[in-house]
Amino acid sequence: MTRWPASYPLALLIALFALVPVGVLVALASDTASLFDAHNLKVLGNTLALMALTVVGSVLIGVPLALLTAYVHLPWRKFWLILLAAPLAMPSYIGAFTLYAAFGPGGEINALTGLPTPAMYGLPGAALVMTLYTYPFVLLTTRASLLSLDASLVNAARTLGMSLPASLWTVVLPRVVNGVAAGALLAALYTLSDFGTPAIMRLDTFTRVIYVEYNAFGLSQAAMLSLQLLVIVALVLILESRVKVTPERPGRKLTLWPSRWQSVVMLLASAPVVLLSIVLPLAIFTLWLVREGSAGFEFSYAWNSTYASLLAALVAVVVAIPVAHAAQAGRAGRLMERVTYLGFGVPGIVMGTALVYVGLQLPFLYQTLGLLIIAYVLRFLSLAVGSIRSSAESLDPSLVKAARLLGASPKEAFTRITLPLTMRGMIAGAALVFLEAMRELPATLLLGPTGFETLATYLWRVYEAGYFGRAAIPGLLLVLMSGLGLALMFSGERRGDIDVIDKRDSEC
Repeated sequence: MTRWPASYPLALLIALFALVPVGVLVALASDTASLFDAHNLKVLGNTLALMALTVVGSVLIGVPLALLTAYVHLPWRKFWLILLAAPLAMPSYIGAFTLYAAFGPGGEINALTGLPTPAMYGLPGAALVMTLYTYPFVLLTTRASLLSLDASLVNAARTLGMSLPASLWTVVLPRVVNGVAAGALLAALYTLSDFGTPAIMRLDTFTRVIYVEYNAFGLSQAAMLSLQLLVIVALVLILESRVKVTPERPGRKLTLWPSRWQSVVMLLASAPVVLLSIVLPLAIFTLWLVREGSAGFEFSYAWNSTYASLLAALVAVVVAIPVAHAAQAGRAGRLMERVTYLGFGVPGIVMGTALVYVGLQLPFLYQTLGLLIIAYVLRFLSLAVGSIRSSAESLDPSLVKAARLLGASPKEAFTRITLPLTMRGMIAGAALVFLEAMRELPATLLLGPTGFETLATYLWRVYEAGYFGRAAIPGLLLVLMSGLGLALMFSGERRGDIDVIDKRDSEC
């Protein structure tokens, strides 16, 4: 009889625990009489429309910026990449909050300058905000694909008389469909799971209506809506899996050398995106800070966010270790790992709805910090698992084999060889879980103990109360903490470029 690896029992237990929220939702939804009604149809339409507009907008912005940052030689090239990817480090509800407050009659821009500006709410406002904060997904995944392409085909097309724009359109872009699709999938999933932006923009999507049903004590209806949202998430994943192109061997990178005025034009064209997604929120928060100071804010909110997120990060890493090593041991372990990824695809509002019911059945957990930590771990466990598994896969297997040959037990080889060498992945995974937990809003609203305010929930409370000026400090702190995540996203890039210069451009 084949013996299971030592990590399998714990990994199986963790995978089964990760399925609990879905099982709870199914049980809850069976008590509701309304499977689908006219209001649900409207909510479905709003959700799908917001997702479609966001995906289209993120592709239209992200793909050109990916070409710009991957192929065009610009001064301070790394700076522009970090700046254009920076919106990914900010929660979208911060952008929604500041755009809602800045635009429209009586908004901050109108009050300061007297200039009339259109109001930001409803589907157009929500789609704009979601596009501004999801296009970096497309930018980064498409850019990674572009950097792996061989420039020889572009050179061949140019030699045969094809213009540079035409060669990029017909030769390059069809070969990076996988990268574009991966970024579009992340943008779609982020849009489906986001609660703060639709709520602030007053758009009835599944996440907002689930929260309303929960507050109206309609837990069964909230569970039914949650399952319908999960079905949409699953369909999006299936559609993305069918978008594939044949992989090719990487080659030397293409570099385009524009003239000075062309560089200025390209940077100016991307400026509105940076202004709306980064500069405007920081300017609005700074204005509120100067105007109202720290009125109403207590630094215990920052401590609560840090403490809860740190606990979640530590627990997630401990739980992720057996799952990550089980994934290396065989096919069954990889299946267990895939199950843990379910939590990251479950919107926070859905996870919160399921665990509220668990807390009601287990009074010792209800309204406790422990239940909130469980929600964070279930939501973001896959981040820790992925980081640890990647580090473990890079290890030289001969090190463990040598330790075993020298008499070390499997446990001793793990603790003295494998564990120290995967420490970098553990730290990276913990950092990612920490940053995501800091920004998590809906699950914290539903599961946080009474009186337990975090930066995210305090920001939400002042929005609901209309005290916008009091959002300055929590908003700036969230931006600062979220910005640390950028350090985990960029690494050294491949060297060795092929320069392609358009003769007509060099003459300008």
